[in-house]
Amino acid sequence: MTEMTATIIVGLLIPLLGTMLGSAFVFFMKDEMSARLQKSLLGFASGVMVAASVWSLLIPAMEMKADSGAWSVVPAAVGFLMGIGFLLLIDELTPHLHIGTDKPEGVKSHLSKTAMLTLAVTIHNLPEGMAVGVVFAGAENQVSNISLAAAISVSLGIAIQNIPEGAIISMPMRAAGNSRWKSFVLGSLSGVVEPIGAIAVLLLASFLTPALPYMLAFAAGAMFYVVVEELIPEASSGQHSNLSTIGFAIGFVLMMVLDVVMG
Repeated sequence: MTEMTATIIVGLLIPLLGTMLGSAFVFFMKDEMSARLQKSLLGFASGVMVAASVWSLLIPAMEMKADSGAWSVVPAAVGFLMGIGFLLLIDELTPHLHIGTDKPEGVKSHLSKTAMLTLAVTIHNLPEGMAVGVVFAGAENQVSNISLAAAISVSLGIAIQNIPEGAIISMPMRAAGNSRWKSFVLGSLSGVVEPIGAIAVLLLASFLTPALPYMLAFAAGAMFYVVVEELIPEASSGQHSNLSTIGFAIGFVLMMVLDVVMG
């Protein structure tokens, strides 16, 4: 196993570890997560995802086609819209339930509330795994504007924002009457889709190197869908929305700094 291969494997697993760490909050917090903390964490996750989409995905997608002049924006635009459309389709077909509501979305099913809560977070995690996979694919294929350090920064950024996501799914499950261990396991399992999605995209990209700009933008579109459709509305509704704005700013700047410093 080469050093790069080992680094890529570790990089693909880092986001899952972030989810598991967040899910472990059920062992240390007795009560349900406060509305203030939840709003702050939702905003933080949104900021990280937006910054990662712009600096680590959309800009590299356009830079890869810089020799095309004004047409360099086409792969980014097409891939972005395809990513939005893909997540819209997944959202419409997958039965899921968002935290704080009793109205399921997607096709009708007889799944339990716990299962549908887990599916909701799984939908969120899929584009994050895709984003990690495609930047590592760029680094592996020695795309000039995507270094291995930049790929690691994306992985770390996603892992950091997965900590609050893990807590946001496991804590309500505990409050709903599930045991601490069951809440932890279900919260952690919601993040398993990330390395799976990352590996799938990594393998696909190795055969479709010319499509990398489209794949980078596709992952960006998928992440933007999650932010605009789910995270920001949840963070902005009700009281304490100002805390979500502050959390967004902190998450955005943190991810931006990580990308520039490590890129």
